[in-house]
Amino acid sequence: MSDDSTALLKLNQRLLDAIASADWKTYAELCDPTLSAFEPESRGHLIEGMPFHQTYFDRGPPECPRVTTIASPHVRMMGDAAVVSYVRLTQVVGKDGHVEVTATQETRVWQRQPAGWRHVHFHRSPL
Repeated sequence: MSDDSTALLKLNQRLLDAIASADWKTYAELCDPTLSAFEPESRGHLIEGMPFHQTYFDRGPPECPRVTTIASPHVRMMGDAAVVSYVRLTQVVGKDGHVEVTATQETRVWQRQPAGWRHVHFHRSPL
């Protein structure tokens, strides 16, 4: 695996950890302001910009701890862009100690910009 691929997987994990902990500062730092997305919450519509996503962060961190794992990752480098595809496993430990696992298929596009790699687009689908 190339150095860029390794770095992108680490950035991608940092992004997912920011989502799991409702860390808006880190999420905004990693994303381009023009981020675009197709995700279940958008009901089939293309979302552009950050305000739609910030709504979820404004609710604060979840009550129950979450652990996010990137399974079966694939990184495709294309010059100053990269596509990171994987299955995202999210484990939530309930107050009763029961662990629930959800899985989604995700493709995230990263672009190398003067300030470093920025997340510019994603598509997320439940399994």
